[in-house]
Amino acid sequence: MPTRDVLASFWRDWGELAPEQQREFRKALRKFIADLRTGRFRPGLRVKHVQGTDGIFELTWANDGRATFQYGKELKPGEPHIIWRRIGTHDVFNTP
Repeated sequence: MPTRDVLASFWRDWGELAPEQQREFRKALRKFIADLRTGRFRPGLRVKHVQGTDGIFELTWANDGRATFQYGKELKPGEPHIIWRRIGTHDVFNTP
């Protein structure tokens, strides 16, 4: 199972999401975790590098829903470590 950390900025953003948006993210998160295990992300999640950043990636969880993350040092051998940074609309790219 992948390990994770969550930045305070993510939790602040999370608190501003509507309950339906939180449900949509959780649904996408289950797919994201399954894809981490296989080492390949499905096209629908549109996981890609955030332009102009060093090691920050984005995940699409709704039409205008984005979450940013980065990989951290493995805490369990062979398991990716994800650091969640921001969540919300395209506005999160102002400070990913």
